[in-house]
Amino acid sequence: MPKYIESETLELKEKYTDIICKEIVSFLNASGGTIVIGVKDDGTIVGVDKIDETFKKISDIITTQIEPNPQDEVSSELRFEDGKTLIVVNVSKGIKHIYCQKKYGFSSVGCTIRVGTTCREMTLEQIRIRYENKFVDSEYMLKKRATMSDLSFKELKIYYSEKGYHLDDSNFEANLNLKNQNGEYNLLAELLADKNNIPLIFVKFKGNDKAAISERSDYGYRCIITSYEKIKNRLQAENICVSDTTVRPRQDTYLFDYDCVNEAILNALVHNDWTITEPQISMFDNRLEILSHGGLPSGMTKKQFFDGISKPRNATLMRIFLNMGLTEHTGHGIPTIVKKYGEEVFEIENNYIRCTIPFDDVVLDKIKSENVGNNVGNNVGNISLNKTEKKVISLLIEDSEYTADELASKIGVTKRTIERAFISLQKKKVIERIGSNRKGNWIVIK
Repeated sequence: MPKYIESETLELKEKYTDIICKEIVSFLNASGGTIVIGVKDDGTIVGVDKIDETFKKISDIITTQIEPNPQDEVSSELRFEDGKTLIVVNVSKGIKHIYCQKKYGFSSVGCTIRVGTTCREMTLEQIRIRYENKFVDSEYMLKKRATMSDLSFKELKIYYSEKGYHLDDSNFEANLNLKNQNGEYNLLAELLADKNNIPLIFVKFKGNDKAAISERSDYGYRCIITSYEKIKNRLQAENICVSDTTVRPRQDTYLFDYDCVNEAILNALVHNDWTITEPQISMFDNRLEILSHGGLPSGMTKKQFFDGISKPRNATLMRIFLNMGLTEHTGHGIPTIVKKYGEEVFEIENNYIRCTIPFDDVVLDKIKSENVGNNVGNNVGNISLNKTEKKVISLLIEDSEYTADELASKIGVTKRTIERAFISLQKKKVIERIGSNRKGNWIVIK
């Protein structure tokens, strides 16, 4: 039985011919493979005579005849068998989405792929999908270098620990893909770091347009999970409830469906193109708007989007959100919003997706007639809170790292009063402590 037998990953060539360029492209577009020059199709070893000349021709193919340049994926070596010299060309699976022979361009003739033991021309549809994908790299967050080099991940480690994960400090960063191929912190790491340069802004406008801003709060510049928790707390506080006590059981009507808004926020964070800018959350008198950048992930249709087909732009970030129990792979988020509000609440363009959640008319009428909802942070349903507790909640929504001393100074009470408020709010399940007493922070949960 011959030592060499052609397969899906092995091509045999008796001698060098220009068709080798096509073979390399085919392997790049498939799963990689090896070309052995100096062996007949039947496995007979004949060797290569003009070794230097052949090496030069192969080098020319790699550097000038294939687009994009595959120098990092193709290597050549000499091999000696039965007293003869062979040239072996090793081709890895291409790191780019599609490769072609330059002289033919991205056409069916130029774009070939290995199928079995042959090279097949790719269809125009295959080329179109791959060509579009090359502009949207699902792992761009892992490759793009962070703007900061000195990053720490204490908050992230606390979150993982509280979820029962025990990650060794020595491989924590590697397990979460926080560095690029050059060993530098990447964009994903920056998003998850304790401190970063990435804002996450909540803007509250007066009226139904952007003519006047009533409040601008920035919950960013820190671990995105913590930023999300702070945004979530703020939206819970803004979700005014109107109760009808004339019926039994009592009927509660909220300004907006919180579950739908939460799904829209999560969707915006996970699917946002962070190379453009951060998502934006805007609150008007009659609606909430959640804007994410980048449009639909490449290859996804609007029908797939509305059906809840999961295709995250940021797959690794999605996995971390999954680990934290913040989202799931069931794809129910968008269908949940559509069921409640309809497809019309989504505006989908090539470079952004805007989700507009309208406010409930009953609650809006109540707000106008009774001036309800002026004190953000006091909306905790039926729980009775005193004046100090309400102020503590409002301040913790602004910054969960406020200490008892800082809160006492801002509110004008003693530190002991703040500590009693902490105990009371914990018993009422309004706040909880994330992390240790010394290094942790408070999170408003109602």
